[in-house]
Amino acid sequence: MFFRRKGRLRQEFDEKLLAQLAHFKHHWQQEKQLLEKSFDPSEEVICQTKIAEAKYIFLLREAKQRNVTSLWH
Repeated sequence: MFFRRKGRLRQEFDEKLLAQLAHFKHHWQQEKQLLEKSFDPSEEVICQTKIAEAKYIFLLREAKQRNVTSLWH
């Protein structure tokens, strides 16, 4: 009984992780494009791009550690 619940909870959180991963990847790509299009980017734009990249990479590593990448296509 408890093992089924554990599996269901893991699947639910894996799906949430994948959704967040896709969101942060999209956000990072948008920030990167903004930085590339900027003629003279401000420090704030550079920092926001680095933060977006760090968040995406953190979630990517978490997904790999949890072996969720097999579900992510």
